[in-house]
Order: sequence, then C-alpha cells, then structure tokens
Amino acid sequence: MDQSPTQLPADVVAVVPMRNVVLFPNVLLPISVGRAKSIAAVQYALQNKAPLGIVLQKDPRVDDPGRDDLYAIGTLANVVHHVVAGDGLHHAVCQGVQRFRVKELVEGYPFVAARIERIEEPTALSAEAEALGVQLQAKALEILQLLPGAPAELAQALQAARAPGQLADITASLIDAELPEKQALLETVNIEERLHRVLQVLARRIQVLRLSQEIGERTKEMLDDRQRKFLLREQLKTIQKELGEEGNGDEELAQLEEAIAKAGMPAEAEAQARKELRRLKSMGNQSAEYSMLRTWLEWMTELPWKLPEEKPIDLAAARAVLEADHFGLERVKRRIVEFLAVQKLNPQGRAPILCFVGPPGVGKTSLGQSIARALQRPFVRVSLGGVHDEAEIRGHRRTYIGALPGNIVQALRKAGARNCVMMLDEVDKVSASIQGDPSAALLEVLDPEQNSTFRDNYLGLPFDLSRVVFICTANVIDNVPPPVRDRMEVIDLPGYTPEEKLEIAKRYLVPRQREANGLRAGQCELTDAALAAIVASYTREAGVRQLEREIGRVMRHAATKVAEGADVAVKVDVADLDPILGPAKFEHEAALRAGIPGVATGLAWTPVGGDILFVEATRVPGSGKLILTGQLGDVMKESAQAALTLVKARAPELAIPAAMFDGIDVHLHVPAGAIPKDGPSAGIAMFIALVSLFTDRPVRHDAAMTGEISLRGLVLPVGGTKEKVLAAQRAGIGTVLLPARNRKDLRDVPESARNELRFVWLETVDDAVRAALAETARRAEAELRLI
Repeated sequence: MDQSPTQLPADVVAVVPMRNVVLFPNVLLPISVGRAKSIAAVQYALQNKAPLGIVLQKDPRVDDPGRDDLYAIGTLANVVHHVVAGDGLHHAVCQGVQRFRVKELVEGYPFVAARIERIEEPTALSAEAEALGVQLQAKALEILQLLPGAPAELAQALQAARAPGQLADITASLIDAELPEKQALLETVNIEERLHRVLQVLARRIQVLRLSQEIGERTKEMLDDRQRKFLLREQLKTIQKELGEEGNGDEELAQLEEAIAKAGMPAEAEAQARKELRRLKSMGNQSAEYSMLRTWLEWMTELPWKLPEEKPIDLAAARAVLEADHFGLERVKRRIVEFLAVQKLNPQGRAPILCFVGPPGVGKTSLGQSIARALQRPFVRVSLGGVHDEAEIRGHRRTYIGALPGNIVQALRKAGARNCVMMLDEVDKVSASIQGDPSAALLEVLDPEQNSTFRDNYLGLPFDLSRVVFICTANVIDNVPPPVRDRMEVIDLPGYTPEEKLEIAKRYLVPRQREANGLRAGQCELTDAALAAIVASYTREAGVRQLEREIGRVMRHAATKVAEGADVAVKVDVADLDPILGPAKFEHEAALRAGIPGVATGLAWTPVGGDILFVEATRVPGSGKLILTGQLGDVMKESAQAALTLVKARAPELAIPAAMFDGIDVHLHVPAGAIPKDGPSAGIAMFIALVSLFTDRPVRHDAAMTGEISLRGLVLPVGGTKEKVLAAQRAGIGTVLLPARNRKDLRDVPESARNELRFVWLETVDDAVRAALAETARRAEAELRLI
C-alpha cells in the first residue's frame, strides 16, 4: 500500500534531479522543472513546508533517473518562491540550507524520494581555515573587479560572509566552471580542502582574466575594424590555451590533417601535403600565405586520389541504355559496345581516347552520357570552346593571387571519382594565343602512355589520369592539330536521314517538348505526316536541333490553346503547319533550276553536314578569260581552271567547235556568295556545267555529283561521302554521281538512303557526261530529226 506524500518520515525528503544545476548551501538560486515527478516534489515541499533535495544527474539525457544515475551528495533547500509559466514549466527560487548524502531511493511516492543522511558543517575552525577564508575573500573581490558589469550586491554578499565554509560555497556558485568540477566542490566536506580547491579554480580564472585585460590594453591604441577581429581571435586563442581547449583554427588544422590521412594520396603527394601542413601550423592566420596554403591543402584533400571499386559491366544492359537513348548510329553503338567489352575483359587496361566528330545536333554529348550510364560511372563535361590559355588546362602556379587548378583537375573534383567519364567538348575550337597553346597541354592529357603522371601547375604534383575515360567531340576534325588527332580514335557521326529524324522526333523530341511546355500526352498530338513535313520543309540540317525548336513552337501553340480553354485536345496535321510555323522555308532547288544549260548540281561537305551547291556557267564576248565568283578558295579556283582546260582538250569528242572558244569570256559562279567555299570535290560539277554550256544541253535536274578531276579525265575520290549522299536525299535528288573509288564508303550510308537513291560510279569524266547528259542528248537528237 502506497504511503501518502503527507507522511514522509523525518529522514526521507522529496528530491528534484537536476540536469545542469549544482546548488550550494547558503546560496539563493532559481531552478526550472518540467518533469512530472519533479513538479510533484516541488509542490509537496511547498504544501508541507518541507525541505527539498536538489541533486545533480550524472547523465542529463536520462529522463527517469535511478539511484545510480544521481550523484551521492546534494543540497537541502527551502522553496522561497514558485511560479508556473505559460509553457508548462515550473520555476522555483530555492535557498540552499545543508549538504546531505543519498542513502537510498524510496519507492511508492509520486515523486523521487530518498532516504538521506544530513551532513553537518564543522563548527570548530582551524587557524589555517580562517587564513584561507581571508585569502579567498580577497581573491573573490579581486575577480569581481576584473569582471565588467559585476553587480555591487555580490561584493556586499561576499564581505558579509564571515564563516569560511559559507564563503567557499558562495564563491563556488559564482565561478564559471564545469558541472563536474562544481559537484566535486559540493562533495568536499572538509573546510580546509574545500577552501584550497576553490582558491585554485579562482586563481586560474583570475590569471585568464588578467591576461585578457593585458591583451586588450596592448592593442587598444591601434584598434580598427580589422584589428578588432584580430584582437578577438587572439583573446580567444589565449583563453582557450589557458583552459587547455583547442581553438577553431586548431580544429580546422586537425580536420585537414585527418583529411590528408583519409585521402589515399600517393606517398610523394602525402609527404608534400604533410610538409605544407606543418608550415601552415607554424604561421599566423593573418599571414598573406596562410589562405593560399590552406586552399591548396583543401584541394589536395578533396581530389579523388583513391580508385573506387568498379562495378561489373553488363553488356546487355549497356546495349539497352544505348538503344533507349539513341536511334540509329549503329556503327557508333557497335564501337562503344566493343570498348565496353574490352573494359570488362581487361579492367586494368588503358582506355582509348574516343573522339566523336560530326555536325551539331547529332548527339555527340548525349552519347558520352550514355557511355557513363552504361559504365555506371560519374559523367563530367569540360567545355573547350574558346579556350585560348594553356593555364586553363594545366592550371596556374599557386603563388599567383587567385590561382586555381586547370579545368581537368576541377572536373575530377566535381566528378568525385578517378575513373569518371570526362567529355572534352568542342576540342576543335581550342585556339592558341600569347598565353600559350592549350592544344599542346592536351597532348599529355590525351596520351594513355603519359597521362598517368599528368602534372597540374597548381598542384605541383603528378596526378594519375589513366583510369579516366576521355571522350572528345568536334565538328571539324581538320581543325584539330595533327599531334592531338593522332592520340584519338576518331568516330564519325554524320547527319541523319529523314526517316531517322522522323523516328527521333517521335521517340524523343515530341515527348521532351511536350513535357517542357507543361502538356500531357493527350493534350497535343503531331501526326506522322506533320512531323515528316516539318523535317522536309522547315529544317535542313544534319542534326535535329532545329527540328526540336520547330516542334517546340508547335507545342507552345498547343499550350496556348490548352491554357485558354480547359481540357482542349490539339491535333496538328500538315494543313495546320502554315498558320503555326509560317510558309515552308525550304524547297527542292534542283527542280527549280531544271532545264537550264550551264547549271550543274554539286554536293559539298560543310561543318554542319552535307549540302548541295549549284555551279552556274555562262559565256559572254571577251578575250578568253575565266571569271570566277562566289568566294571560291584557291583549290576550288584551280579545279575550275582544270575543268575549262579539260573541256577544251576534249572539245572534238564532245562535238564542241573549236571556234566557240574564240572571242569569249567564261564566267563560272557558285551561288551563296556570302559563304566561303573551297576544296577539289566540285571539279566534276564544274566540268559538267561547262560541257552543258558549250553543248547547249541541260543537265538532268534530278542528278547531283561530286568528285575531283584530273587533266587526264579521271574522276578522283573525295571525302564526306555519307554526308553528301544524305544532303542529296534531303534535297530531293534521285541520282547521285560518285567516284568509283568511293564505292567502299557506300556501306556507311543508311540503308534507307541507299534504297531510295540511284548511284552512278564514275571512272572518267566521260562516264559523267553519259550519265548527266545522255537523256537530254537523245531528246535533242529526236527534236532535230523531227525538224
């Protein structure tokens, strides 16, 4: 049967366990209680005018302390005042009366109750105790003078305390000490020993305060905003040093030392880092070199020196990733799968440096991201477009103000892995300047035999790049310096066929633009015919960027409709494109120029894919000059000279009277004069245009040609076969005349284009004349027979 709280025996008191308060006898102290048992104990003490036991907990995190969780010595107190706050906390002002020892806890009460033994204060005082009391009183008054803003009542209370034990308790309660240290003073029953301990703590605090005061006086004359911060730091360091505590600066240095140990640096790099850390510890943080050295150490510890555990390569999953991300590009995908297969069989082998070359918008960057997904490695991109300073690759020396590592090391830090996939974008846009040649710095980066010891100027130490998978991109491989090109395996990404563009639009571009414009799947639909019309009549490019922009315009039109009226489903067909996108931007120019003698259709390669060009020739009275216009380069001008010479040499075979060349000038023009043009591949088109002019027979309107000619009448091979064939397909050409020695390049052309076009293989210019002019020649002969 539980005892009533009103029947506590004389040796049992209600106890309040305190988390962060030590109450001394003869001291008035406010306390706050929030636990139900503690509130019940305070209320019991108030109602029964009984003493309350104040005991410190050993662990403040314990909510329901037992005997082992409480210190053995506490203080009996009288509750002077009690207030209940709005937040549910009870605040009480307690007057310490006497020390007591907890013998055991008594169960059966709504509060913590303990059977105690009162500890009487000794009445007989030795001479030593009286002398120590006098000294303590003087020291206590001295520390009050050092403390700014100390109330005068404290000094009066200390002067009024006559008993040395009482003085020791009052002083101990005023000292800024840790709780265990105060508890130890409370547990010291012997007065002489207690006075000695309080004096020791007091002397240490006085020394710290004096030192702080001296520092303030020494620096007071030169105090400004910056020096004030320095003063505060110095005071903090001095105080913490006297207390045996580490300051913030020491903590940061300790963190740097720990980071160096965990970074996994090679022996040479770790030795250098620890040497610089020792230098940093010896210099003041106000030194100009301090921040520079600290930043260098932070870079060293944040770089991925250790090689992470590589995940096994799943070729089937890699193929699925490539197929999901890209349509077409079969040869490129096959090469990537081969690369992944080699990595799987030989994980320690050096990765090749791949370079994707192709016009804008064909998916070079996204292929790099797919490779990273297939390898399950981080992907990071470094843009080299417009880079003209070698330091952007190798970094600046750390002695310069604002120095940083180069883009390669910065990208590695961003990736967080030494085996990341790093894409060096637009490597053909790097240019030399007075700051050096960045392409020369790339030689070491892109050489698998050398990049294991790549040296960044900022780090000043070799860093192993051999596990990084480098992927470069370029629009024009000819702009890449030969030494850099020699270190890379070039993979061409030519333009897409109309069929491929249509599939890409359906699979990727339409869903992406629909989502980007806030539309759901059923709110806007583009028919296949509309997409095909956009491909054919509104875009003429090798990639699909402009196609995506045009699809985005359609989606924005649909978004406007949906926003104006709820639940509107917009369906866009061919007839709807004109109001949305305007009139068609591109037409089949070959058909527009049909039936005009002296006009031939050529095929050209450009940095953004293939294109068609027209060679126009005419003759006017003159002195036999050859006039060339259209911003032709030197090589193209020489091709025109060779074409005219070859026509004159073969005039009898072509049934051209020799007198036709007398007293005339031949003007050869290639339209789009604002665009520079060069190269030998237009030679056959110039030759056919001149033959058409002098024989007055038009060139077949559905035929386009490319090839270099020689004075012997041979048609020599040229480059860019796939791009040119795709350009012919886009322009509505039906027959393509190619050099016979380019037949091997036809396998790179998509099967849909091969099936749609007719190819004529040229060994000599005579083959070209028969293919391009044969039909019109027969028609002219038939007309002559009718006459």
